[in-house]
Amino acid sequence: MKSLIAAVREQDEASSFLAGPGDFDLDRGDHVEEVHLASGAALDGFAGDGAGGTYFFCGEGGEERPVLYADSEGGSALVAIGLSELLRLLLVAPWWRGCQAFTAEESRDLADEYLEDIPDLVARRDRAAAALGVDLPTEEVVLYRLREVALGVGENFVLILTAEGYPYEPLFKT
Repeated sequence: MKSLIAAVREQDEASSFLAGPGDFDLDRGDHVEEVHLASGAALDGFAGDGAGGTYFFCGEGGEERPVLYADSEGGSALVAIGLSELLRLLLVAPWWRGCQAFTAEESRDLADEYLEDIPDLVARRDRAAAALGVDLPTEEVVLYRLREVALGVGENFVLILTAEGYPYEPLFKT
């Protein structure tokens, strides 16, 4: 079975969408600062965004590992359990960082802004998902899962700025 990372790299439609609206680049896996998890579990940067944020796999294993996102401003959150869940989030709600209340209304407002700039966003998203063989849930399902992961399981994934020993701030508050 081919890895999803390999599939993203091979599928131009998917990598283009993920790099564009998703702001997700597999060639940006290095974080701007040295960090570690408070638990001591492994932390492997594998992708990033244009603003200096990094996506990390946590713990041991493959693409099924929990995914933590750290921005360049000292904030972090567990955002998915596994790469397939992260890709669904990025495909359905690439504006997820702005969904602080995790509501469909909030997401629709952000989606409208994206659609103004990218009128064919939904068609491009659907082609990217098809190229990757990823089924797309609704925005409500994706945001519910983001909330569940970030505010539930995510409490056990505290990112520490190694040089100073300080924890990153949670990206989402209860």
